[in-house]
Amino acid sequence: MVSGIIGALANVFFYFTFKYGFHLPYENFWLRLIATLMCISVIFMHRLPKSFSPYFPYYWHTFLIFVLPFIFTVNLLMNNFHELWLYWEIFMIFVLMMFIPNWFMFMFDFLIGVLGAIIFYNFSTHNIPLDPSFNIPLYLIVIVFSIIAGYIFSFGNANTIKELERKKSEEKYLALEALAGSIAHELRNPLSQVHHNLNEILLELPVKTTEKETESLPNKNIETIHKRVVQAQSAVNRGLHVITMTLGNFRKPDIAKSTLTCLSAATVTRKAIEEYGYASDQEKKMITFEPGHDFIFLGEEDNYTLVLYNLLVNALQVLQAKPDGRIVISLKQGDTTNRVYVRDNGPGIQPEVLPRIFDSFFTSGKKGGTGLGLAFCKRVMTSFDGTISCNSEKDRYTEFVLEFPAVDPKVIRNYESQLYEEYRPFFTGKKLLIACDKPEFRKTFKALLAPLMLGTDTVTDGREAFKKLSTERFDLVLIDSELPYLNADELSKKLNIATKELPVVTCVTSSRTTPLDYNLESESTLFTPLALHEVLKTLKSTIEATRAPIKESMSDKTVLVVDDQDFNRKLIKTMLNKLGVRILEGANGLEALKILEKEHCDLLIMDMRMPVMDGFETAAQIRSGTTAFRTIPILGLSGNVDSESLKMAAESGINDNLMKPVKLKPFLQKVTAMLNISQPA
Repeated sequence: MVSGIIGALANVFFYFTFKYGFHLPYENFWLRLIATLMCISVIFMHRLPKSFSPYFPYYWHTFLIFVLPFIFTVNLLMNNFHELWLYWEIFMIFVLMMFIPNWFMFMFDFLIGVLGAIIFYNFSTHNIPLDPSFNIPLYLIVIVFSIIAGYIFSFGNANTIKELERKKSEEKYLALEALAGSIAHELRNPLSQVHHNLNEILLELPVKTTEKETESLPNKNIETIHKRVVQAQSAVNRGLHVITMTLGNFRKPDIAKSTLTCLSAATVTRKAIEEYGYASDQEKKMITFEPGHDFIFLGEEDNYTLVLYNLLVNALQVLQAKPDGRIVISLKQGDTTNRVYVRDNGPGIQPEVLPRIFDSFFTSGKKGGTGLGLAFCKRVMTSFDGTISCNSEKDRYTEFVLEFPAVDPKVIRNYESQLYEEYRPFFTGKKLLIACDKPEFRKTFKALLAPLMLGTDTVTDGREAFKKLSTERFDLVLIDSELPYLNADELSKKLNIATKELPVVTCVTSSRTTPLDYNLESESTLFTPLALHEVLKTLKSTIEATRAPIKESMSDKTVLVVDDQDFNRKLIKTMLNKLGVRILEGANGLEALKILEKEHCDLLIMDMRMPVMDGFETAAQIRSGTTAFRTIPILGLSGNVDSESLKMAAESGINDNLMKPVKLKPFLQKVTAMLNISQPA
C-alpha cells in the first residue's frame, strides 16, 4: 500500500517537474496517468475479493515492469540519453531490486521492461534521433556493477533480517513457552482435583440399586448422575490433553541421537490414537487404523505422540462439517524407508498455501491456530532423521507422510538383547499360562518369551483354562480376546468369583481398525502385531499390580510426600494408602530436608515446582550431601514434564518423573518399583 501511495504521488510530481521545471524534451501525460492509476489500484488491492488472490502476483509483476523499467527507459530513450535520466535509470535498478530480491525474476522483469521501452521508442510518432554523448561502455560497467553490488547488499541485508527475525521468533517462543508452562502448572492442579473428585463420586455411586437401598434416589437419577460424571471426566481429560498439546508445540526437540530408542510404529501409533482427547464419540468413530506391516524406528515416544496429536487435531477440525468424514492412519514398511500415512477426506489445502504449512506461526483456514503445530512436527521428524511431507488435492483429500529411515538389524538385535537382560531377573522362575486357540500365535508368543527363562503352558479354550488355573499355580495368564467357550471377560469374572487373585492380560489377536473396537481402560491389554518392549512391560506391570502381596510387603515402608498444595498431598496419600505404607508429609523442600534428618524414609515423592525450595534444589542438596538419606529414591511430580524439566530433574538427582494428574495404576507401579531402589539412578 505504501509503495502505491509513493508511486502515485511521484508520477504526478515528476511529470510537472520534468516538463515545466527542467523543460525536458519529452514527457508523456498518458503514460504517467496509466502509471498513477496502477499505483492507486495497488493501494486498494487488499479490498479485492479472495478469488483474485491467485492472480495478484501476475498483476504485481506487470505493475512493476510498467512503472519502473518501462517508463524510466522510455524517458531515457525519448530524451536522447539526457544526463538526468541516466542517473534515474540507475536509481530505478536499485528500487526494482528492493521489490524483487530474486535475481532471476529481477533480470526477467528488467529485460522485459527495457525491451518494451525499445519497442515503444521505435513505434513512437515523436521518435527522437538518438545521439548519445556519454561513454556507453563506462555507463554499462556502472549498470552491471550496480546490479551486482545491489544484490550483494540485498543478500547481506536479507541475512541480517533473517537473523533478526530468528532472534525475534526465538524470543517470542521463549516468552510464550514460559507463559504456557506457568498456565499449565496452575491449571493442572485444579483439574487434577476435579478429576480425582469425579472418580471418588463414581466409586461412591452404586452401580445397581433397589428402592429399599436408596429410596430417595431412584435408579433413573443414579444413571443420570453416572452419565454426567463420565461427561465431566471426558471434559477434564480433554482440557488436560489441550494443555499437553499446547506445551508440546513449544518444545524444542533437540533430542540427542544417543537417547533415541527403538519404537514399534504399530504400538505407539495405536496408543496415541486411543489416548487422544476426543471431543465426542463421533470424532473417535472417524478414525481408522490399518497396522499393515509393523516396523521399528528410532525415536522418542512422547514427541512422536505429539506429532500424531497435531495431525489429528487439524484433520478433525476440518472434518467437523463433513458427515462422512474419515481419517485413515496406515503403516507401510519399505527396504530403506518406512512410512506412516495420515490421510483425511477433507476439503484439502490450496496449492499456493501448501509450501508454507510447516513454517512457524503460519496459519491458514484455521481459527484460533498458533501456527506452531506443523512446525513442531517438522522439527521432531528432523530430530528422528526422518521427514514429514504433505500431499493434498482440493476438495478430495489431505495426506501427511511421516518417513523414517530403516533401522539397522544389528541395532534392533542389540536393543532386544538389552530388553531381555533387563527383564530376565524378574521373569525367571515364574509361570505363564497362554489361553489361545490360534497355533501360530501360541508359537510366536512362546518364542518371544523363550530367552526369559519363563515357564509357559498352553490351553485352547476357556473351560480348559479355568480347569488348569483351578488345579495349578500360575503367576500370570494371557487370554485371547476371542477365546472359545469362555472368552476373556467371562474367564476373568469366573476367576474372581473363585477368589483366584491372578493377574490377567488380554490379547487382541484379530484385526482391529478403530479405537472403538477395543477397550484400553485396562492397561493389561496387548495387540498384534506384538512388540517386544510392550509385551514385557505389560506382563511385568500386571504381575506387579497384584494388590494382596504388595500391601503385605510394603507395610514396613515409609514414604515422604512433599507438595505445597494440601489437596495434592491428600490425593497422593489416598493412593499410597492402598499399599499400606507409613506416610509423612511436608509443604516444601526445606521441610522435606528437616523431616529426612529426623525420620528414616524409603521414598521421597515431591512436586518439582514449589515455593521456598523447589524439588530440583531439594534433590540437588540431598544428593550432594554426606547424610544417610543421600541415596533415597526420589519421584518427581509436575504439571509440565518437558525436555528442559527432565534434564534439570536428571541433573539434580531425581530418579523418575510423573505428570499431573497422577493416574493410580502407573503411580502405584512406579512407587512399588522405586521402593526396591537402594542407590540413586
